[in-house]
Amino acid sequence: MRNIKLRAGVFVAPFHPLDESPSLALERDLDLAEYAETIGLEEFWYGEHHSGGFEISPSPELMIAAAAQRTKRIKLGTGVVSLPYHNPLMTANRIAQIDQLSFGRVIFGAGPGLLVSDAHMLALDARDSREKLDSGLSVITRLLRGEWVTERYEGWYDLRDAHCQVLPYQSDIEVCVASTFSPNGGTLAAKYRAGMLCLASTIHGGFDALTTNWKIACEAANREGRTMNPAGIRCATDIHIAETRDKAIDQVRHGYERYLDYIRNQSEHLKDSPAHKTLDELIETKEVVVGTPDDAIEQVRRLEAKVPDFGCLLVLDKNWADTADKKRSLEMLARYVLPAINGDNRLRQESFDWARANREGFVDIVQSATKKAFEKHAASAPADLAAATARR
Repeated sequence: MRNIKLRAGVFVAPFHPLDESPSLALERDLDLAEYAETIGLEEFWYGEHHSGGFEISPSPELMIAAAAQRTKRIKLGTGVVSLPYHNPLMTANRIAQIDQLSFGRVIFGAGPGLLVSDAHMLALDARDSREKLDSGLSVITRLLRGEWVTERYEGWYDLRDAHCQVLPYQSDIEVCVASTFSPNGGTLAAKYRAGMLCLASTIHGGFDALTTNWKIACEAANREGRTMNPAGIRCATDIHIAETRDKAIDQVRHGYERYLDYIRNQSEHLKDSPAHKTLDELIETKEVVVGTPDDAIEQVRRLEAKVPDFGCLLVLDKNWADTADKKRSLEMLARYVLPAINGDNRLRQESFDWARANREGFVDIVQSATKKAFEKHAASAPADLAAATARR
C-alpha cells in the first residue's frame, strides 16, 4: 500500500510533425488539457522550446493562460521555463500573473534549457546554464514571496529594487526543478524546497539516476534539518495503452516513426542516440510502455522501487497516436491503472469476497424469510375467506 496517493497528469513539450498546421496542433494541445480534467487527471504541463521545428511552444505561460480559461480544477505546470533565457523579474511577474488568472492552479517548473540550439540563438553558452538556473531560482523564489531584490549577474541581469507588485494567487506557489541525469536537479530541489520533475524516468541512464538524484536531494535536505516530500516528485514516461498490446502498437507505430525523424535530425550522428532505437527495442527494455493497463501498472511499480511513494505519474505526449486513441489511452489509465496502484477498489474487493464467503448463510436467510411469508399467508387465508363470505 502506498502512503501517498499517486496522481497522474500529462506532459506536453509539444511534439508536432512538420507537415501539420501549427494553429490546429496547438489547439489540440489545449483541448487535451480539457479532456484530462474531465477524466480526473490532476496535472497538465507545457514546455518551452524555440528551435528544431517539432517542439513548437515557445511560451508555457501563454499555453497555461489559454488552458486556464478552458479548465477549472486541473493544476497547470510550466514544463519548464528555461530560466537562463529570461530576466528573473519578468519571469516572476509572468508566473504571478498566470497564477492569478488560474485562481491558484500554477506549478512553477524551472530548468536550464534543453536545446543548445535555443541558447545559440541568444548567444548564450549552454555550459553555464545549470549555474544560471541556481541563480535564477534564488531571485525568482524571493520575488514570488514578496521580497525586494537588488542584485547583479554579469551579462544577464541587473536588478534594482526589483519586486512583484502583484504576487501569485497562492500564498506558497509550488516550485519544481527539472531533473534528468545530473545531480543538479536533486541538489536544487533540496535547496529551494522544490519538487523534482524527472523527465527521463525510464530511459537508459535516467532510470538509474532516479535513485541517485532522490538520495542526493534527501541528504541535502537532511543537512538542513528538513526532509524531502516524495509527493513532489513527478516521474514522466511514455505510456500508450489499449485493450491489447498488438492494438496499442498498431496505434503508435506510424507516429513513432514520424517522431523519430526529429530525434534523427538532432542526434543521429551519435552512436548511442535514441535515434537508432526501434519502437520494439524501447518496449523490450521497458523504456516506454506500449501495451495494456497491466503493462502500465508494472512500469509504475518499477518507478516506485526507485522512489517509493513518488507523487505524480506524467504521461509524455509525443503525438505517437491519433487524438482519439490517445484520449482512450488516458481514459484507461484513469479507469484501470490508477485504481490498481492506489488501492481504490480494495474495500470493494473485500466486500465482494465477504459476500461470496457468506452467501450460503445469506441465501438460507432469504429462503427462510420467504417460506415464513408463505406460511403466514396460508394460515390467514381461511379466516379471510370466511369473513368475505359472511359479508355477502
